[in-house]
Amino acid sequence: MTDNEGSLPTGFKSGWDADLSLQELVLESSDIRAFMTELAVLVSSRLSIPGNTIHSGVTVIRQKKPEAVAASDAAASVLDELQNGFGEGPCLTALREERTLLVPDLAAETRWQDYVRTALHQGVSSILAVPLDLGGDGEAVLNLYSGRTNGFSVEDIATVETFARHAANSLRLVLRIARLRETRNDLSAAMQSRTVIDMAVGAVMAQNRCTRDTAFGILTRASNTRNIKLRQVATAVIASISGEQTIPAHFDE
Repeated sequence: MTDNEGSLPTGFKSGWDADLSLQELVLESSDIRAFMTELAVLVSSRLSIPGNTIHSGVTVIRQKKPEAVAASDAAASVLDELQNGFGEGPCLTALREERTLLVPDLAAETRWQDYVRTALHQGVSSILAVPLDLGGDGEAVLNLYSGRTNGFSVEDIATVETFARHAANSLRLVLRIARLRETRNDLSAAMQSRTVIDMAVGAVMAQNRCTRDTAFGILTRASNTRNIKLRQVATAVIASISGEQTIPAHFDE
């Protein structure tokens, strides 16, 4: 990252539709990390101009610790990881204080001295950090780095803040979709376990000519005696009879 001459952007490219671009990311991204990576790449590409390349990253708080989850490129990833390693810096401060934070000239900055010194060695001259309001679904911040002093104009800041609001709405949607997917997977696993156990109970009933409760009790005692899960006992029973190791749930596609 180096300081270069050139005019500063006054916003994203004309004609760019934030809502449309973000909707496309939601539809095309395979998971949350993929969405955030595309988000970082989109911001970087829209703000960068010849002479002022903008590097973008996304940091989230997980289990009270910051984690760099996405970046537009390797440089942004390194810068985010460095800041998280120091445990302080403009991006973490913006996240904790829930406000946009601009450092126009890193060389003149007196806060976060250890991080600032390291970032300067990486060629960073100005930093813009904008939190993403996830409405209680999590904490995240959009981190922007420039190799130029005063690399972000007033118009840039306003534009990125507007983009961040749209991005936060889309990210909340992605998080909810991910939770629904996890719930479906949990339900599928539970139903598959139930299917295996029901089949094993039926097999024990047939072999021992006993009631369902008695057959279930036999499986439960085997589970407790061997200290293994009931599903594993049931799978072993089915496998011993049919040789099948995988039993599909009724609603599997």
